[in-house]
Amino acid sequence: MHSRMVCAGCDTARPADELLSFSCPNRGQGEADHVLRVELSPETIVAGWPQDTLSSDENAFVRYRKLSHSWHLATARGITDAEYVAMAEELGERLSEVEGKPLGITPALRSEELATAIKNETANISGSHKARHLIGTALHLEIADRLGAKTRDSVLAIASCGNAALAAAVVAKAAGRRLRVFIPPNAAEAVVAKLEALGAEQVVCERLESDPAGDPCYLRFVEAVTGGALPLSCQGGDNALALIGGQSLGWEMVEQYREDLPTDIFVQVGGGALASSLIQAFSMAHRAGIIDALPRFHAVQTANAHPLVRAWKLLRASGESVAEARAKRASFMWPWESEPVSIAGGILDDETYDWLSILTGLVESHGSALVVSEERLREAQAIAQSTTRIQVDATGTSGFAGLLQARSSGSLPKDARPLVLFTGAIR
Repeated sequence: MHSRMVCAGCDTARPADELLSFSCPNRGQGEADHVLRVELSPETIVAGWPQDTLSSDENAFVRYRKLSHSWHLATARGITDAEYVAMAEELGERLSEVEGKPLGITPALRSEELATAIKNETANISGSHKARHLIGTALHLEIADRLGAKTRDSVLAIASCGNAALAAAVVAKAAGRRLRVFIPPNAAEAVVAKLEALGAEQVVCERLESDPAGDPCYLRFVEAVTGGALPLSCQGGDNALALIGGQSLGWEMVEQYREDLPTDIFVQVGGGALASSLIQAFSMAHRAGIIDALPRFHAVQTANAHPLVRAWKLLRASGESVAEARAKRASFMWPWESEPVSIAGGILDDETYDWLSILTGLVESHGSALVVSEERLREAQAIAQSTTRIQVDATGTSGFAGLLQARSSGSLPKDARPLVLFTGAIR
C-alpha cells in the first residue's frame, strides 16, 4: 500500500490491511497524545493528483479518492477503482436525497471589499464543513463492510449540539445507520427538532459533580464507544477517519487557489479537526511539490475558551519543540476550567483534541494562535453577512474575526493574501 495510518504521539503504524483504524491502540497510555494521521508519499500524491479541470458539480470523494487512505485500502484489498467510485457516488446521491441539494464542490470566492479569499462551506451538505469529516467516515465504513467488517449492527455515536450533530444525522440517515447523539441540556430547539426529524436518538447529558473535568457530552460519548458504539465524530483521537474526510476540503482548496495561493489562512478552532485536516492536506501538497509554498496558518479561538492558544503560548514559553511536547500532553493541553459560553458556540470545545497536529502546522508554517473577543466575533459576523450576503453564523466567521484581529494589531503584512473559511450556516 502507498498509504498508512501512523500515530502522531508514539509513531505506531497500524497494519496496512486494518479495516477500521479509528484510534491508536496505545491511547491512554503515558502522557503522549495519540492521534492517528495519514501518511502519503510525495510520489503517491503526485500520481493521484487530478489532471482534468475541476467542476463545481463533482463529488470531492470521487475526485480526490486516490489521495485518500480509504481508496488505497480498498484497492489493495481487491475493490476496483470503478467499484470505489460507484460506492462514493451512491452515497453522494443518497446524501442529496436526504438534504434536498446536490453534493458538489463548494465555492471559492474572493471579496475585494473584505480583501480576502473566502471558502464558503455553508453551501455544503447540512450547511457546514462537518459533513466532509463524516461522509469520509461513512464511506470508509461501507468499504470496510464490503471487505467483511460487519459494522451494520453497531450504533454510531457523536457528542455535539450543533453543526457536527446535524451533519452526522444527515450522513447516518443517508447511509442507513443508527445514530446516537449526546447533547447538552441547552441544545437549541431547532437543532433538537432537526435531529428528531432525521431519526437520530438523542441523549441529554447533564454536567455531574462526579464527572472528571471536560465536556459531559464528550464523556458520555467516550463511554458509549468503549461499550461498542462506533465513532461518527470529528475528534481525531477518537475517529482518525474523520481527518481523512476533512482532507477533502484541503485538497479542494489547494486546487481552487493553486494559481494565486494565499499567504495566510485563518482557521477557527474548537476540537481541532478542521485545522488539523487542512494543515495536513496543505503540508502534504507542499512536500509533493503541488504548491510551491506553505501558507501561514493562524488558529483562532474565543477569549471565553482557548485551550489551543494556551497550549501555543506554553509551548513557546517552554522553548521545547512539538516533538518534545507530544510526550507530555498534560503540561500543554487540559480541559478548560469553567463551562464556556460564546456567541460562537461551535468552537467551545473544552479541549482541542487535535492540538498536536495543529501546533506542528503553526510551527512549520510560521503561523500563530489568536484569541478574539466576543465583540470581535459579533463584528466579524455582521461585516461578513452585510458584505457577502452569505447567511453564515458566528462560529462560521470566527476565522474572519481572527483576520480582523491580525489587521488591527498590525501583525499581518500589508502585502498578505489572506483566506478565511465560512464554515456554518445560520440555523
